[in-house]
Amino acid sequence: MATKVIYFTVAGKEEQAEFRSTDNQDDVRDIFRAAAEAGPHDILKLYNTKGNLINISSKLEQNTPESRYKLDVVAAQCTDSSIAEQLGFNIHNVESRLQNLEKKILVDKGDTPSLVYDIRHKVEEFRERLEHVDHLSWLGLSKDISVKTSLKPFWDKNNSPKQNDAHYKRIFEKFKKMSTVQVTDEVRDYLKKPTFDNWQWDDAEMLILLQQMYIDLGFLTKFNIELSVLQHWLFEVYRHYNPVPFHNFKHCFMVAQMMYGMTWLIDLSSYIDDLEVLVLITSAICHDLGHPGYNNAYQINARTELALRYNDISPLENHHCSVAFEILEKNNANIFRNVPVDTFKRIREGMIKCILATDMAKHSEIVNNFKSLIPNFDFKNKEHKSLLMMILIKVADISNEARPLEVAEPWLDCLLTEFFTQSDVEKLEGLPVAPFMDREKVTKSSSQMGFIKYVLLPLFEALGELFPCIEEQIIEPVRIGLKYYTDMHSAQQEELIKRRGSRELTGELTDELRSALDMPKIEETEIASPAGASYSKPENGKIKS
Repeated sequence: MATKVIYFTVAGKEEQAEFRSTDNQDDVRDIFRAAAEAGPHDILKLYNTKGNLINISSKLEQNTPESRYKLDVVAAQCTDSSIAEQLGFNIHNVESRLQNLEKKILVDKGDTPSLVYDIRHKVEEFRERLEHVDHLSWLGLSKDISVKTSLKPFWDKNNSPKQNDAHYKRIFEKFKKMSTVQVTDEVRDYLKKPTFDNWQWDDAEMLILLQQMYIDLGFLTKFNIELSVLQHWLFEVYRHYNPVPFHNFKHCFMVAQMMYGMTWLIDLSSYIDDLEVLVLITSAICHDLGHPGYNNAYQINARTELALRYNDISPLENHHCSVAFEILEKNNANIFRNVPVDTFKRIREGMIKCILATDMAKHSEIVNNFKSLIPNFDFKNKEHKSLLMMILIKVADISNEARPLEVAEPWLDCLLTEFFTQSDVEKLEGLPVAPFMDREKVTKSSSQMGFIKYVLLPLFEALGELFPCIEEQIIEPVRIGLKYYTDMHSAQQEELIKRRGSRELTGELTDELRSALDMPKIEETEIASPAGASYSKPENGKIKS
């Protein structure tokens, strides 16, 4: 196996690393660690010529002395568990220890070595860097990073990114005040349509609209839900969604709104009972509770508390279920407190099945099982209906492309922001990075073309076989979205060719053109999904998970 040579600079010095493409990641990182004279627990960051973070592994693209990478040593990770909870590095503790060291030196020696000044400079430089990492701001980073602020993206129940108490109080007061005003018929009709635009509504208004769904579906009467309890439950749900770019309360609302719209469009109550409709709407509202903004792959690879707790089996979805029923344990927020015990058991069983079905790792299995039932689907069969409910919540969960482009495209921007943030952290931590989450390999068009073609349309069209009424309002807009991103992809290629002269595009893009466009080959790369799963191109009409 040929030796690969990588050229880079570290601390202003020119270095080079030699290794084989078969070498494991730890061995490669040790080579770079030695060049940087870094300790075994130091964090290494490697940047390409564009200034983008890249993963240190045997898959590094070979460069030249003229296109050297830049290697930085950011900070040391501490093994002490109380310190490790703070990004593996607590600035306050380090500065305190440094101050004590300086005092001791002055007392014992009367003179401070230059090495101590160098250490202090590096600590201050590290603090400055942390305070200016804009794309991590939604993780809860504040200027005073010594006050229980966790940058570590693992789930921490007591230290998840939250809004402050004043924000929640303001939202709840506005929500309660607006509850005294009746929602107009025009808004109620609009709420039932897949074209609904969430960007025109603030959080308190969306809480009102969720409340209206329960009122208009007759749930308050059918299941003896007190209005005040419904309001407290909705507010508790709101408080338990984190302010992350995509998997936030607005996403929860949009999934619930699409489920609500399909309920009226399909006339679901004619096919399943009221309790099952209640389960679907409630599951949609709760399906991403407490989402930390990092997907299951990260949880498992980073061996987070959630992954350990749920044995790597749908850790996020199990967490969402757990948070949902923790909220329902509060008597003043338990919308099911007046239903019989047996009824609650049915609700709980249904919600767990629905929320766990949103794990995209189960996508192929659920869709293929549903397709096999369609020719002989029986609405009286419990298992058939259970599978239908899974399909319905999956459709609602990834339904953004069924909406008008002006509504859907901002959601894609939010999703890519969340993906890129995760991949940046994975590179820092030396974890595997999915191609569809890497900011250096993904464009909006490339991320959506494969996802719509191989994930969305097969799922939506399967539901359309059972309910043809969704064709015009839900399936056709997805096809329009596919054409939009395909045209965008083609325009990007044509523009690049114009800039590069009269080169001909024969068949597929050359590696040089693809690199310049920062786009992967749709047929060969993984396909992105909102839940963070990945799929390869079907070889025989089936999606490979």
